[in-house]
Amino acid sequence: MTYGEALVALKYGARVSRENWNGPGQWVHLQTPDDRSKMTLPYLYIRTVQGDLVPWLASQTDMLASDWFVVDA
Repeated sequence: MTYGEALVALKYGARVSRENWNGPGQWVHLQTPDDRSKMTLPYLYIRTVQGDLVPWLASQTDMLASDWFVVDA
């Protein structure tokens, strides 16, 4: 799917990934802050190959890719 379609899936609570990312097990998820969060607006974060969770911004390559897919939870 496209990045636009991946964004829609994220808004519905899915985790998404790309076929052509460098390593296995990476995915992106949308975090919506709650009353206990220090953040005040929703943001995307990625699970890295090492298992770390960090804020994420899409590159131009990511935004133009059509190899996005929904990851099973």
